[in-house]
Amino acid sequence: MPEREDPAGTTDDVELVTRSVLTASRLLVAVSARSLAAVEERVTLPQFRMLVVLSERGATKLVTLAELLRVAPSTAMRMVDRLIAAGLADRQPNPTSRRETLLQLTEEGSRTVADVTARRRAAITEIVQRLSPAQRSALVEALAAFNEAGGEPLAPVRDDTVGPHPLGWTTDLPAVGDA
Repeated sequence: MPEREDPAGTTDDVELVTRSVLTASRLLVAVSARSLAAVEERVTLPQFRMLVVLSERGATKLVTLAELLRVAPSTAMRMVDRLIAAGLADRQPNPTSRRETLLQLTEEGSRTVADVTARRRAAITEIVQRLSPAQRSALVEALAAFNEAGGEPLAPVRDDTVGPHPLGWTTDLPAVGDA
């Protein structure tokens, strides 16, 4: 693929951009791992992803949860069993179908999501504060383009009424009542 000049006169080097994104990805994974450190004895990163989905969607069927996380239902069931054993999630009968159960967070599960997300947000804020205003603006523009190219919706504005946005997956499947 030929290189092209951008308006600033620098070369558009796909390899350089790819390496830069991979480096940023390593940084974000490190931030995520540190934010989970306080609960790592009870929750793995994939289990935390499940907690975030449950936090965002509320009570959810196992099959829907597995689809959202892009895992097999048997894998999702093992994850759920571990979260239930840890007191972070529970099962309830589906009020619209007695043959189904719904999975949901416990109060402890909700607190865990809120605490880990707050630590992650604080760590990212600390990094972003080291950037100049011009660098921040350029980063927002670049990440918006990157997220759009990857089909990832923008995380919600910080608001106590809005739950954390699940990182790395979409929630465009039907809600429990819609399935």
